[in-house]
Amino acid sequence: MEWSDEAIILEAKPHGENHAVVNVFTPSAGRVAALVHGGQGRQKQPLLQVGNGVTVTWKGRSEDSLGHFAIELTSPRAASLMYNQLAVTALSAVTALLRLSLPERQSLPQLYEATSVMLDLLEEKDIWPVVLAKWELGLLSTLGFGLVLDECAATGLRLEDGAELVFVSPKSGNAVSYKAGLPYKDKMFPLPPFLIDQGEPVRQDIAAALRLTSHFIEERILFPADLQLPDARQRLQSRLERA
Repeated sequence: MEWSDEAIILEAKPHGENHAVVNVFTPSAGRVAALVHGGQGRQKQPLLQVGNGVTVTWKGRSEDSLGHFAIELTSPRAASLMYNQLAVTALSAVTALLRLSLPERQSLPQLYEATSVMLDLLEEKDIWPVVLAKWELGLLSTLGFGLVLDECAATGLRLEDGAELVFVSPKSGNAVSYKAGLPYKDKMFPLPPFLIDQGEPVRQDIAAALRLTSHFIEERILFPADLQLPDARQRLQSRLERA
């Protein structure tokens, strides 16, 4: 069997003396791992940096076999960001989240497209943190754990009806209006206005948005699989909050 597709490198792990098992995310085949011959060699290592855009050709005996990749580099994102440590951390965080959360071999073309846009914006320092927060909301939604941020869980009033939505319940993931949520405000997350297209984001809002999304990624995706939030994602949160 054989197929070809564009892809994003998620991980490259040594295998044997000179080869590597490489995890990629493709629009058509989803997350796929396969062997790359010579993947630890000087010629191929630069291709296999996480976040790089590539084209892959997979060959294997059957659809369920490990198979092997032939890889060509199309977008050297890792090299272009090497002098921007915050962006490198974001690149590592995004690819690690995908590696840990995506089911194997499930086609997710819209998430792939959103991820490509997200990674291509990492050189735009004033834009990518906002896009990252919305990308993480999209990741939750794609995997069936979307948050309801346009309707008050307590009253049923919607944003379009004039509901003043300012909190998010840490249990349900639903928005709560100011009046209904005020008695419980210390137990809820603030709802950053930019997540519901209300106003321009400031750094405090971005940090709050990423605390919100990381909570639900942990609670709904990672913890049930006995996994933790990736170190790179935790470091990114800390650095953005300090900034």
